[in-house]
Amino acid sequence: MLNTEADDSSPMRAVYSTVGGDEIRKVLERDFGIGPIVDCTLLQAGFNDIYEVALLDGRRCVARLSSRLERGVPNVDYETALLRHLKRAGAAVAAPWVAKDGALSVEVAAPEGRRSLVVFDFLSGNPPRNEPTDIAEMGAELARIHILSRDYRGPASNYQLDFDHLLRRPLARLLALRDLDVDVREMLSSTAASLEARIATFTELTLVECHGDCHGGNTLLSDGPQGSRVASFFDFDDGGPGYLAYDLSVYLWSNLLGRQLANPDEKVRANWGHFVNGYRSVEPVSLSDFEAITTFVAIRHFWLMGEYASRLNRMGMRVFRGPWFRKNFELVKVWQSLSTPIP
Repeated sequence: MLNTEADDSSPMRAVYSTVGGDEIRKVLERDFGIGPIVDCTLLQAGFNDIYEVALLDGRRCVARLSSRLERGVPNVDYETALLRHLKRAGAAVAAPWVAKDGALSVEVAAPEGRRSLVVFDFLSGNPPRNEPTDIAEMGAELARIHILSRDYRGPASNYQLDFDHLLRRPLARLLALRDLDVDVREMLSSTAASLEARIATFTELTLVECHGDCHGGNTLLSDGPQGSRVASFFDFDDGGPGYLAYDLSVYLWSNLLGRQLANPDEKVRANWGHFVNGYRSVEPVSLSDFEAITTFVAIRHFWLMGEYASRLNRMGMRVFRGPWFRKNFELVKVWQSLSTPIP
């Protein structure tokens, strides 16, 4: 018997789609004129979707399809203009390629809505080795980026990496999750209140154009002249004007979180020393900035989990229900009392 009920044949609305490499290839050849393209392959799907692109003339580049964000539009105009400024000034960064119309990004009509597509330089090298020279060079290049960005005069950032952006709004996103246990909610709220109290004691913190995600995974090291090492940076999409102490804290946070440590062990202290000394070989760091670093270590994790919460409709609730989420915030609670290891 035929079903005579009305049939809604319109496609379901997507909250997040993974666009195939062949589709991205068409956009690149049409809007950037960089072809002919031999291969365009999805390299990584996550907060953004990354594609590795090989051209017939032997060149390579990376295409990034930006994620749609709850906080608003991606910060592409600021990011790409800052990267062009830094590359021209001599920083080792993945600069954007220019589209046919002179723009540094194009809009792609994905099923869930429009998303920004940017093409970047392909950086050679490998992730930083767990060795003093690589870690120190990463810190030194971050300092150069901060210095060279001081005279940036391009499009303004859509976001300021202030306490609202890093702590208050992420906390609100986390508390809006309906399935959080009562004791977890209380831990989040009490920890954030304690961090707010510590924030109030900070004065005269240095402001820089932050990379925003300098944990080692967004840096590639290669051999330079006379046995030197070159640290090249990419993935500036979480950057913006903010606190130097925050940009430095991300590396310490990553070391502590990766080892699930409440306090730095000998290895973390050594790595932190190499990183900070590398930075200070180029630019000094004030005592007041140092004193704020451990508070920003704790704040950093609020920001990250807030980013996960903002993507709940495509990443799911599971991460917030498991022991991993609770255990990590128990570490955050302890990190508040850390004494910053000053090399």
